Amino acid sequence: MTDHDSGCAFEGCCGRRNGTARLIDPRMPELARCLTLFQYVQAVTGGPVARIDQAGSYAVPSLRGEAFAVRPGSIALRIDADGVDAAVVARDEGTGAVALRLLDAAGRTVHQGRLLSEGDRVLVGLARTVDAGAPAAGPSVVPDVPAWENGDQLAQLDAVLADGGATRRAGFHRYRGEHRPIEVEVVPAVLDHVCSVGLPIGVAVFAPAAMQACGGRVHVTDRTVGGRVFAAVAESSVEIDLAGVRACHLVRSTAAHGPTSALELDDEDGRCVAVITQFGMVGEDVHAAWEHLAESLPGIST
Repeated sequence: MTDHDSGCAFEGCCGRRNGTARLIDPRMPELARCLTLFQYVQAVTGGPVARIDQAGSYAVPSLRGEAFAVRPGSIALRIDADGVDAAVVARDEGTGAVALRLLDAAGRTVHQGRLLSEGDRVLVGLARTVDAGAPAAGPSVVPDVPAWENGDQLAQLDAVLADGGATRRAGFHRYRGEHRPIEVEVVPAVLDHVCSVGLPIGVAVFAPAAMQACGGRVHVTDRTVGGRVFAAVAESSVEIDLAGVRACHLVRSTAAHGPTSALELDDEDGRCVAVITQFGMVGEDVHAAWEHLAESLPGIST
């Protein structure tokens, strides 16, 4: 089985490369303490269909059910504590690269933070470790998560974070907000448009039990012959393989400025891999322009 087949987008995931590793306590708040120690990392979340990459430092990561914010210059990471089984800091003996990887129960890397400075590599020694082959004692405390059926924007994101949104999508007829299918091919046009007019957007990319998000202006977009779409959003790079996107839904839910639209991209298994929307407090003109754009998007012809 390859990394692509298992839904892992990271080279050398699952500990298959030669090197040394230390098991880090994956529970909150110990994991948050570890991540926020690092000053300069390359943080990557995603899978074969969508991927987000940002260099910088971590904001305090949040758990599913907690408050969430995307702040300029900081890496915004949100995790489902029930789905993160282990955290490993590994050094590759061939290249000397050091990375912290969050693993799910199947051993797949769901998020990776590559340490880019020697000072951060030294700080690894300050992180609390756990015994090999044994989980950290005691569970993380997970806040209550509102039901997505009548929940706000964050409830929708958390429903995706829990299981890729498969349960939510299967029962989406129960959702009380507005939603409609959209042609997948509008996604590059949306990115090109917001880039050309300078309209800021928010993008969230999902892996099992992990979500990384960014927000800001789109500086550049590109598209390959094979259908891969690239967008530089603020300090992040987002990549989407349109060939792997089987459905796109426009979903409107309550956010900071009231009803706010989101484009949700699903893979062939019906799991949401990326969301394009507006996060948090933005200018009223920005919100209005985004909603006008969303309203103009064509639905699927019947």
